[in-house]
Amino acid sequence: MNSTGRLLRLTTFGESHGVAIGGVLDGFPAGVVIDEEFVMHEMERRRPGQSRITTSRNEQDKVQFLSGIFEGRSTGTPIAFVINNENNRSKDYENMRGVYRPSHADYVYDCKYGVRDHRGGGRSSARETAVRVCAGALAKLALGQLGISVNAYTSQVGGIRLEKDYTQYDIAAAEGNAVRCPSPEKAEEMERLILDVKRRGDTVGGVVTCVVKGVPAGLGEPLYGKLTSSLAHAMLSINAVKGFEYGNGFDAASGYGSEQNDIFYMSEEGVKTRTNNSGGIQGGISNGNDIYFRVAFKPVATLLMEQDTVTSDGKETTLLAHGRHDPCVVPRAVPVVEAMAALVMLDSYLLNRSREGLFE
Repeated sequence: MNSTGRLLRLTTFGESHGVAIGGVLDGFPAGVVIDEEFVMHEMERRRPGQSRITTSRNEQDKVQFLSGIFEGRSTGTPIAFVINNENNRSKDYENMRGVYRPSHADYVYDCKYGVRDHRGGGRSSARETAVRVCAGALAKLALGQLGISVNAYTSQVGGIRLEKDYTQYDIAAAEGNAVRCPSPEKAEEMERLILDVKRRGDTVGGVVTCVVKGVPAGLGEPLYGKLTSSLAHAMLSINAVKGFEYGNGFDAASGYGSEQNDIFYMSEEGVKTRTNNSGGIQGGISNGNDIYFRVAFKPVATLLMEQDTVTSDGKETTLLAHGRHDPCVVPRAVPVVEAMAALVMLDSYLLNRSREGLFE
């Protein structure tokens, strides 16, 4: 299960401390102008070592495209690419060789495969998300030609959260600070919290909010291929994600239908709704409104403080982890959420186009 998508299918490979990571994006439409500067900009947003609140591992994350692009345009054939690992320090993980980090994938990988790469978590490392961001950047370029945009931001770190609806913020302003929060005041509070947590060797979680604009009505496949299901599957595949909700989400459970229903009305542009409590999706199919959802991230499992644990041969011990780790993954997860959303939206668009005009 190293692949995701239906008509647009991404397969990724590589480990955190291997020679390289990479991917193959199959089913990408032909004729899309590939702006490699834009791709590198997206990679910069995710890469480690970008600020004092992220891991100090310093990877440049330069992408080398191997196929599928000719004279600046996609050819419709598989787009293969690699990203070299240049700044890994495997020796930092030597004391974890036979020890399981609490709440990490170490133990379950051992249970499943009987062997594991202890260096940075191997395949379970969030290093793999760099491949997703590259593929997502390509999807964004295609969606841009269709008038569809995907933007996310940090809406919560620990107990500090944005209280207003996404429509009340300038989402573009999120890129103006290291936390990627559109409220400068809240961003300062969040950064202070992350730095305090980092000094203590602890970690903290948070929430990323994502908004997709310009989506036509009709995307999504009932019953088991709902757009919501596809988005949830994509988001829950990201490292450290613990929850997904769209529209009013769990708050809808405490309300009434008379409060939650999105009332229809007719405008010059056709059928519209007065509210968007459904988050742009009804019955698993897009309704033409903004799609918005939230993704909850747990605190990173690797702490730079001593914890009780057990060894692979069943002995109780303590572990003081070393290495370079994010005290809060949320700011660097923003472009990852966008990338996965872009891949889902383009896949859904292509699937919807595949059934158009067959018997007209």
